[in-house]
Amino acid sequence: MASVCRVEITAHFRRNLDTVEAYLSEVGAPREFDALLDDLAGTIIPNLERFPDMGRDFYARAAGSVEAVRAVEGLRSLGGSGHLREYILPPYLLLYGRTEETIYLLSIRHHRQLSFDFPGLWGDV
Repeated sequence: MASVCRVEITAHFRRNLDTVEAYLSEVGAPREFDALLDDLAGTIIPNLERFPDMGRDFYARAAGSVEAVRAVEGLRSLGGSGHLREYILPPYLLLYGRTEETIYLLSIRHHRQLSFDFPGLWGDV
């Protein structure tokens, strides 16, 4: 039987959960947040513990811009023995790092959290 990886939740992931909760409240769907937490605890984390490579290799995605190429190069330059993977659990995208024994939940976003309200998000751009 394959060994089980330990799953750790990073501080950044926790902050992302707060922004997801705020977003879902803002759009009038606060119960979806409870469902997300249930999915994380009951399905996603146990699955990652047993199948740590179930997400797609983040670096396999083709970069679509010069900025994205530079960002990926920066991530790769950090080195280390870990792998960066993404897991899509509609309507969320989860990013996690994996070492031999540990999964680090790094980021989670609802796919509709991004908007084209640039002045509202970043002020005068």
